[in-house]
Amino acid sequence: MAKVFITGIAGGFGKPTALALLERRHEVAGSVRSRAGRNADPVAALEAAGARIVEMDVTDTSSTDAGVAQAIAALGGLDVLFNNAGIGSYGIQELMSPQDMGRVLDVNVTGVQRVMRAALPHMRAQGRGTILYTSSLIGRIATPFYGTYSASKWALEAIVECYRSELSGFGIESCIIEPGAMPTAFFDGMVAPNDPDREAGYGDFAQVPAMSAAGLAQMLEATPDQRPARIAEAVVALLDMPFGKKPFRTVVDHTGVGPEIARYNEALHDVTRRVFTNFGIERMLDLNA
Repeated sequence: MAKVFITGIAGGFGKPTALALLERRHEVAGSVRSRAGRNADPVAALEAAGARIVEMDVTDTSSTDAGVAQAIAALGGLDVLFNNAGIGSYGIQELMSPQDMGRVLDVNVTGVQRVMRAALPHMRAQGRGTILYTSSLIGRIATPFYGTYSASKWALEAIVECYRSELSGFGIESCIIEPGAMPTAFFDGMVAPNDPDREAGYGDFAQVPAMSAAGLAQMLEATPDQRPARIAEAVVALLDMPFGKKPFRTVVDHTGVGPEIARYNEALHDVTRRVFTNFGIERMLDLNA
């Protein structure tokens, strides 16, 4: 059984994934920014199920270094890292302040880098490891009003592409999970623009984001298969696969968009391998297990 560390363990994807892994007798530790407030009940449930919880803020390097070290110590090692912590954003792109945009990027992009820098020395030293990442379908294609969030996930995808090739020689495999929109508390904590003067310049169009969000909520309500448990199922399935045989990208979606993104991914994978082959570095795409 694997020793697994999940960032954002109390969130909409983190908690069901942790519980599913614990049921399969994996050892699980996870991070929360704080045990208090809305995390209190999920943390209590997770600890009751056997998870070890550490407080860790992925926007703070010292906190991240300490949190990852505590998790490794609690688990007695680290086999699987699941970079799952994230924050959403929604609204007309021009209205998003640079500060709010930076906040989203700091969690979703730089936060992952902080966690990687804290965990990778351990994984490289042992010569084996599995790293999972929560991305998004709109980390592959941009849709209106999600520009900042999409930018953060596009950036994450690029970083993981590099990590995949740079870590393969150290026996570390990389897997990106790409969910579609799902009904989680993630939507409650979205960063939204607050610029009424600039918003006035958009006239009636300023009401469109709210209408679009309402339509999405109705669609999710009508699509019961589109639920966070599907992410847990995807993670369990990935960890059940032989080491070195896991797919690089896994689409998790039941809205009808998923197959189009999967087709796009296949095309990109082919292009990537051809480009790497042209430069004589195609072996970097294959895990040295």
